[in-house]
Amino acid sequence: MKIKTDKLFIKNRKNQNVCVLVEIPAKPAGLAFVMHGLGGFKEKSTTATQARALLDNNYITVRFDTTNTLGESDGDFSEATTTNYYEDLEDVIDWAAKQDWYQEPFILCGHSLGGICVALYAEKFPEKIKALASLATTISGKLLFASRDPKDLAEWKKAGSKIYVSRAKPGVVKNFKWDFMEDILKYDILERADKLTMPVLLIVGELDRSETLANQQLLLAHLPGEAKELHVIKDAPHTWREPKHLEESYNIISQWLKSIR
Repeated sequence: MKIKTDKLFIKNRKNQNVCVLVEIPAKPAGLAFVMHGLGGFKEKSTTATQARALLDNNYITVRFDTTNTLGESDGDFSEATTTNYYEDLEDVIDWAAKQDWYQEPFILCGHSLGGICVALYAEKFPEKIKALASLATTISGKLLFASRDPKDLAEWKKAGSKIYVSRAKPGVVKNFKWDFMEDILKYDILERADKLTMPVLLIVGELDRSETLANQQLLLAHLPGEAKELHVIKDAPHTWREPKHLEESYNIISQWLKSIR
């Protein structure tokens, strides 16, 4: 399949550079935006798999690196918050609205922190959204806190930050500030879930310990429409890296896209 690919840098509301990847199939059937999770990037396996499913179903696909992550955009991971991720999503869509290939309604697809951001956008602008895929999505700051060990949280808060080594980019060390946890308490997609009347796809790994199956079932119960579905990937963790898990997520997304068409 012939695809026109453009990688470019745009400015967000803070005048920071945001790297955007636009892929346009020969005969577009629609438009979709794909958003990575915390510390992710547009080429990460989970994000690239979502994009591949969309492109194979002839959707113009827009991926981007948020600021304050491990991609090509400006910023530093230590400053990452749900607020800055969400604002970058809005800014990318606002930029896209000025391009000749833009169209509404469009599809939103995101994983983990990207999942809560696309859901928040869909709640704010439901008239723009054709369908929503929130995968292994964070649902609220409150539930995220509940999934963590209280002792670990107390130590993290006292220290002000904690250190992680990236699995997606070996050798990269991530300084994770407590500010992130304070910020995410402002967000809860259950509060306005009644706005999500469009078709909604949820996928979660069976072994996901943070965005658990129980949490995804809670979100599913809050969704008002009938065009909603939840899939569980057997033996998969929160981030899907094994080829069999990625391929299963690809097949689920691809079949869902065919069903909403």
